[in-house]
Formats: sequence, C-alpha cells, structure tokens
Amino acid sequence: MTAESFIILLYILVLASYVGFELINKIPPTLHTPLMSGSNAISGITIVGAIIACNVLDYGATSKWLGMLALILATINVVGGYALTDRMLKMFKKK
Repeated sequence: MTAESFIILLYILVLASYVGFELINKIPPTLHTPLMSGSNAISGITIVGAIIACNVLDYGATSKWLGMLALILATINVVGGYALTDRMLKMFKKK
C-alpha cells in the first residue's frame, strides 16, 4: 500500500466517522431503536466485506486479522440488532 492510498483511506475513514457521529446525534431518542435495528442490512454488508478480507490470498496477515475482527464485531451487531427488534416487537403484541 502506498502512502498516497493510505492517506486517502484514512481520509475516508475520518470523514465517514464524523458524518456517522453527526447523523446519530441528530436522531431523537424515540426513533433511535427502530432505526438502529433497521441498520442490520448495513452490518450484513460489513460481514460480506470482512469475509472477503479474510479470504483473499494477496492480503497480508494484518488485513486478515482485522477482517476477522470486523467479522466478529459485525456478527455481534447483527445478532444483537435482531434480538432487540424481536424484543421490541413483542412489546406490541396483545397478551
């Protein structure tokens, strides 16, 4: 990886982090849970990217370990999001 591509990737990471932080802060608390549980599709995309990072032969060992970490964290996020959505939907069922 060249220094130029590293700087571009670092810039994208910082910009995406800032935009994500600003968007989350603007959401009212009553909408936060439904929107976060609906973002499981984005974590699914993260899982696919992490699997690709873990399996590509040209990547170094560091990339594979980071891909495995991303895979574990994204899987926890997806499972937790669906569990939260299920719990939230049970609140609206008639007894």
